[in-house]
Amino acid sequence: MPIVTQRTIRSRAAIAGHPLHPVMIHFPVAALLALVASDLGYLYTQDPFWARASLWLAGVGALGGWTASVAGVIDLVSVRRIRRLVTAWSHAIVAVLLLSLASLNWLWRLNGETLLPWGLALSLTTAALITLAGLLGGQLVYDHAVGVEVEE
Repeated sequence: MPIVTQRTIRSRAAIAGHPLHPVMIHFPVAALLALVASDLGYLYTQDPFWARASLWLAGVGALGGWTASVAGVIDLVSVRRIRRLVTAWSHAIVAVLLLSLASLNWLWRLNGETLLPWGLALSLTTAALITLAGLLGGQLVYDHAVGVEVEE
């Protein structure tokens, strides 16, 4: 575990000192990762249940992700020390890319398009980008102490 040698960076989008962005991302991330499993379920069984489940998971992931991103953007644009971090901008860019793909994936399914091969490809790409965004978000917390209170 890295040792934080600098002052912590407080979040502006917080309730009682608890940053909102890390709290809000869990359900969208879970939905978008479960979407891959649901797509694979459809691939192997051709059961329409999995296609419906994938539609819902894509919608929850995309809409929930955009909602969670509001708190992240508030911190990015309103806290100077966060704005100065290349890692913060990298995290934001990857997040916008993955949410754009997740939204495309959801809209594709909402319009009744076939799941294979594009829906599955978008789901897998989104999952890979979630991994990258998560690594960058972890760096913000553990290496730069964004939104963390350290007892001294």
